[in-house]
Amino acid sequence: MSSTYAAPLDAVEHALDDLATIAPDYRSTGEKKDALIRLSRIVARVEAERIRILAVSEDIAVETGARSTAHWLAAETRDGIGQVRLREKLARDGGEPITAAMGEGAVNVAQAREIVDALQRLPKNLDPELRAKGEAYLIGEAAHFGPPELRRLGARLLEVIAPEDADEAEYQRLLAEDRRARAVTRLTFRDRGDGSGDLHARIPMPVLNRLRTYLESYTSPRRGPVGGVLGDEVDQLPAPRRRGEAFCALLENLPANALPKHGGTATSVMVMITLDALRSETGLAETTTGDTRTADHVRRLACQAGIIPVVLGGKGEILDLGRSKRLFTGPQRKAMALRDRGCTADGCTIPAAWCEAHHHQQPWTQGGKTNLADGKLLCPFHHHRAHDPAWQTHHHANGSTTFYRRT
Repeated sequence: MSSTYAAPLDAVEHALDDLATIAPDYRSTGEKKDALIRLSRIVARVEAERIRILAVSEDIAVETGARSTAHWLAAETRDGIGQVRLREKLARDGGEPITAAMGEGAVNVAQAREIVDALQRLPKNLDPELRAKGEAYLIGEAAHFGPPELRRLGARLLEVIAPEDADEAEYQRLLAEDRRARAVTRLTFRDRGDGSGDLHARIPMPVLNRLRTYLESYTSPRRGPVGGVLGDEVDQLPAPRRRGEAFCALLENLPANALPKHGGTATSVMVMITLDALRSETGLAETTTGDTRTADHVRRLACQAGIIPVVLGGKGEILDLGRSKRLFTGPQRKAMALRDRGCTADGCTIPAAWCEAHHHQQPWTQGGKTNLADGKLLCPFHHHRAHDPAWQTHHHANGSTTFYRRT
């Protein structure tokens, strides 16, 4: 190494060696605060120097035969290639003002990344003077704001430097963004072979945000503490599990008459089960979607629109083809919503809009009637439980519902 770099780098390393001899445990609070801030500024300055050298180090890759200088440096320093590439990108796209600000300790790597990204989102035909104005503006704001705030400022940068062009540029940006999002929209399914499956989706952000809003209305409908206990057992589940339960509930409650028709008839699922299996605690059923389900699951599905129970005799003949008269009507559902106000399970505060009507007096499989007095509201989670043989359901005179695990 030439003495040009060797002497100052040696001095830095010696200074760090001296610093390491001072035990931080014995520093005052003020000293620790000062040290942390100054060290952060020093790190930013060191990063600036590294980026400055990276910007002119293509010859290293040529000499060493590495795929790139970033790959060479990652291998030499055992660093993550992603982190080195980030600095290489800043070296390539950052420009002298950003590097200079980092060299002064005024901008750190995370801030520099947001500034560079914001500048790259500006229209390509923008006047260079306006681009330089935007760069200076964001560098100045880095003295007051961290990366998240700089990201928001960067998203509205054109409004600051060229307000007369901002609306048209935003329109074109959103148009291009929508085209890109539609072009990469995908939905795939994978059967894991254990009764569960994976759904992987990449969809436009407005659609994703709409789905998130729908699911959050189910997973976060808090109306305050109930019975002195904050929330109910559903709310104690991890957030991904709650969203998964909400997604299942959303799909199961889609109105069949709003779906596209299949073969001239409304989209529906038929559940085929023999009379003996329906009466058996261990009975099995088949659906027109190719699934095999337990009789208990069938009893729960039979409470919902779009699910048609088909009861078969011993020779496979149809004994009963359940129709909409087995389902609670819209007016009945509204009356239940007014009466129950939400899920009737003790401690549950899921609103009525997200609940399902359940035959609680006598199951339809045992001749139960679809009368208002025979139905009550349960959220999908507790509706599953009401039909789960592992749980015993108790319906109380005041309309509430409790569950006890069978022993």
